[in-house]
Amino acid sequence: MLKKELPGVKKQVPLAAHTTFNIGGPAEYFLPATTQKEILRAIKTAKKIKLPVFVMGGGSNLLVSDSGVRGLVVKNQVTSPVVLKKNNVVEAPAGAVLGKVIDFSISKSLQGLEWAGGLPGTFGGGIRGNAGAFGGEMKDTIVSVRALDDQFNLRKLSNGESGFSYRSSIFKRKNWVVLSAQVKLKKGNKKKLKEISNSRKDYRKEKHPLEYPNAGSVFKNVAVKDLAPIFQSEFADKVKQDPFPIVPAAWFIIGAGLAGKKVGRAQISQKHSNYIVNLGGAKAKDVLALIDMVKNNVKNKYGIVLEMEVQYLE
Repeated sequence: MLKKELPGVKKQVPLAAHTTFNIGGPAEYFLPATTQKEILRAIKTAKKIKLPVFVMGGGSNLLVSDSGVRGLVVKNQVTSPVVLKKNNVVEAPAGAVLGKVIDFSISKSLQGLEWAGGLPGTFGGGIRGNAGAFGGEMKDTIVSVRALDDQFNLRKLSNGESGFSYRSSIFKRKNWVVLSAQVKLKKGNKKKLKEISNSRKDYRKEKHPLEYPNAGSVFKNVAVKDLAPIFQSEFADKVKQDPFPIVPAAWFIIGAGLAGKKVGRAQISQKHSNYIVNLGGAKAKDVLALIDMVKNNVKNKYGIVLEMEVQYLE
């Protein structure tokens, strides 16, 4: 029935090729979807035969189990045009590469997304995880989001209804599927906006281990208010606005003496210790072992439980 309803579906497709980590076993069924109708049909079909379904974007914040994923994995490759609407509102499909949405907004001399220059993944993925950097967050410009809820009903949510929080949203917490969204931007200077976006890209190239496959920051940064006073003092010179006062998780990992640690072919990056990199041939179990090592050591030394930003799919 699945093949009949979804002609493009494939069996036992390795997901390593579809994640930025280059790690992961096969999806039982895999469907690249290029239209919203295809996504809706795939979800309805899977639901009808009680098959688990997961919709992924660019795979930039994802660690997939070595044994793969049971059910249907739909890759959102809907790249219908990014559109400028009235009052400086930009609408884009979830499957659009985030960088292209940023470039489009800058080409129209609109500011509000330039802080995200160089962020990997899709527009929908950025919304789902309320991606942020340099004091900006996706939630800052969101007007509305079209999504499928956990019962696969089509919904349109306002910014307030989207439940945005630090690196999260209702879409991430409840595993809802983002289909498209509108952002409200402001008029700006095209040249300056391009300079900001390019400077963010340059910063990432210099400070992040982009020469190796990775899934971005593994852990969320730590709010200063959550630290014991003694550690607030110790890390006072490391505090950043992101968008509230935080200490980057990397400093706790360095403080616990874990930068450069390896398990198998996975390594805690020495260039940026909140990144785990795939040195070539790393397994999900290697990454998970490093994640446990970090969590245990940081908790023992600083009394804090680092929260995962990367999603584990099994």
